[in-house]
Amino acid sequence: MGIESAHKKITRWREHPEAMVREEFGVEPDTFQLEGLRAFAKPSVNRIALKACKGPGKTAFEAWCILNFLATRKYPKIGATSITGDNLNTNLWPEIAKWMHKSRFFTDTFLWTQTRVVYREEPENWFAVARTWPRKADAQQQADALAGLHADHVMFVLDESGGIPQAVMVAAEAILANEGVEAKIIQGGNPTHVTGPLYRAYTQDRHLWYVITITGDPDDPRRSKRISLTWAKEQIEQYGRDNPWVKVNVLGEFPPASINALLGVEEVELAMRRHLRPDAWEWSQKRLGVDVARFGDDRTVIFPRQGLAAFMPVVMRVQRTTAIATRVARAMSKWDAELILIDDSGHWGHGVVDSLITAGYPVIPVLAEDTALDRQYKNRRAEMWLEMAKAISTGMALPHLPELIRELTVPTYTFIGGKFVLEPKDQIKTRLGQSPDLADALALTFAMPDQPGQMMERFRRRHTALHDGNPFAVSPADVFPDMGATTAEADFDPYKVKI
Repeated sequence: MGIESAHKKITRWREHPEAMVREEFGVEPDTFQLEGLRAFAKPSVNRIALKACKGPGKTAFEAWCILNFLATRKYPKIGATSITGDNLNTNLWPEIAKWMHKSRFFTDTFLWTQTRVVYREEPENWFAVARTWPRKADAQQQADALAGLHADHVMFVLDESGGIPQAVMVAAEAILANEGVEAKIIQGGNPTHVTGPLYRAYTQDRHLWYVITITGDPDDPRRSKRISLTWAKEQIEQYGRDNPWVKVNVLGEFPPASINALLGVEEVELAMRRHLRPDAWEWSQKRLGVDVARFGDDRTVIFPRQGLAAFMPVVMRVQRTTAIATRVARAMSKWDAELILIDDSGHWGHGVVDSLITAGYPVIPVLAEDTALDRQYKNRRAEMWLEMAKAISTGMALPHLPELIRELTVPTYTFIGGKFVLEPKDQIKTRLGQSPDLADALALTFAMPDQPGQMMERFRRRHTALHDGNPFAVSPADVFPDMGATTAEADFDPYKVKI
């Protein structure tokens, strides 16, 4: 292609970004993507906000805008960020690579790395860069982390901006301050919060933004075709249009109150690195949380906890009720636990509960939808999970289980009628790709407030009296001949405890 021909193509792509998408990537933009691309081409539009339901192709649109800006401006500088560094590294940034690899022009002209996309001939002055900001820092530190982009053509993209603090947007908007500079800001996200930059773009700052709403509403003729009509109808039928998660994930609407992440990745990782002095946990009851598998792919989990120390759980698959009850009894005998809390919702754990109660074990069945002990929670499930999250974020120690990180950080909560409400379990399972069995079992240990260990002495005395006739009682030496730590060792390192 000659220089003149290439120049005409680049000019055409700048004026019609949808042409670049069709020619280089071989796809036809959806209705909202087409609207956004045409708005992006207008010199008068310097702010675009996308409020989206789950899964309509919002991240693809953001990637197309980044690549178009790189291809059609001279010496552009682009900053891209997201709600977390992990989200940026697993969503928007690889999305850019995906579309680049579909185009000979982009793979020949630009180089993608883990943190930058650069023009091969001018890598220092022509680039897009992944930026992160410290979640625990104050507003000024967050803003400082994103400062410093200066060019005649500059752009910021904020992915998943529904939960990004306003301070991050303030830093991005600094690029609009200089006269004679082409500056654009694109933000997109699920409407999870009624604060922050996405919410402001649709409310008090609406006059500044070109706003696009993407919905999966079955009754809306402009609905995204990428959203399963069957799934959308099922969610509305099951939970109702006023349910916060239906509003956010299906309808693309703001809920009555913010939907918040239960825990951050950093908080869970810190808890997994935390080691406690024995006096931080020895005073408390030893208790077991037992989540009994509901279906073949789910896991039965026995999770031990004593005060602020949670220990390595036992995980079982495809086991009969009697085998599960036997294993719980072994764990109790081995660890000298004082209380067993079993999820009996839907009566999946009912057989285990009956077997253990018959054998004289101190078992409390827990029904997730029962009224919470503390009326600030909608039900027992919300109470257990929120109390667990509170403990993790304020000093609890967790065993090193990488899969537990996802189970604890994916769920969200909101407020309805002034009460804490946890995201429905089937929605958590859909996003995780599996049931959060580890987290459920740990949460069960918070079904009752912690008590000093000696207050459960009567249960131990009863258990001892029944020991000789207890078919579940097994000598720890028989069950754990290769136990990894003595009692003395465990006093100094509770993470070696095996139940």
